[in-house]
Amino acid sequence: MIDPNAPVKASTVLEFSGKEAADSSHRSIGAILIEAGRLSADNAEKILRLQREHGQRFGETAVGLGLLTQADVELGLSRQFDFPYLLKGQSQASHELVAAYDPFSTQVEALRALRSQLMLRWFDSAEKHTSLAITSPERNEGRSFLAANLAVVFSQLGERTLLIDADMRNPRQHALFGLPNRNGLSAILSGRSNIDAITRIPSMIDLSVLSAGVVPPNPQELLARPVFQQLLQELERRYDVILIDTPATDVCADAQSVAIRTGAALVVARKNVSRIRAVHNLVDSMKQSRVCVVGSVLNEF
Repeated sequence: MIDPNAPVKASTVLEFSGKEAADSSHRSIGAILIEAGRLSADNAEKILRLQREHGQRFGETAVGLGLLTQADVELGLSRQFDFPYLLKGQSQASHELVAAYDPFSTQVEALRALRSQLMLRWFDSAEKHTSLAITSPERNEGRSFLAANLAVVFSQLGERTLLIDADMRNPRQHALFGLPNRNGLSAILSGRSNIDAITRIPSMIDLSVLSAGVVPPNPQELLARPVFQQLLQELERRYDVILIDTPATDVCADAQSVAIRTGAALVVARKNVSRIRAVHNLVDSMKQSRVCVVGSVLNEF
């Protein structure tokens, strides 16, 4: 029988660390933060003792004592509820991954709203669509930024998410996620590799990335090969959401080749940068190719 007046031991805080490490939802915030190196066992004991005396929440008590910051508490809650995100200075990923580094910001709320629209319009349909091309008329309109951050928020939803960098002319996804780019899509399409080239992002749980790989001399021809369609069909059996970053359409026809195979495209434009005529031309060309334009996004960032 447990004595409610007995002093709290550090072992109480750590009791779930070994037994239930695989299930964060059953672990206390204290145990999670001790494991993350953000809290000592002695300080956890102090927090628990005062929490019991005043009937406060663990995080509220810890912040009041100055033993944890609000950011520490949010980290513990995110892991407790399987909502992973990255800490600045502790990852090779670019800070452009705002959905991973600053998931509680207004900017990321806008990404979640877009995710909801895409779930309603494409991914949650009766046809069980899985793949979506991310396109834009010209370079520097935020297409790769949006594709990467959308992939993060879909993975945070618990969807098995794959981000493919099909921009084999100016690839960016490997740089955004801090990954090597030696082996990727170009190697698979040329028959020199297989889906082992896909990299799982462990800190994001449900997110994987297939980088573009070595820049080939014939990207459009590679994307037009039947092996690309076969690859997508195989990957669609493994993932719930596949987002494909494509080159700008004013440079080449690669994006159209990808969109024809996914069946749908999301068009990205940038505020005060994109030309309206270029966006209209892109939408018209997609529709003429019988590609479903799921929607358009005005990027303000």
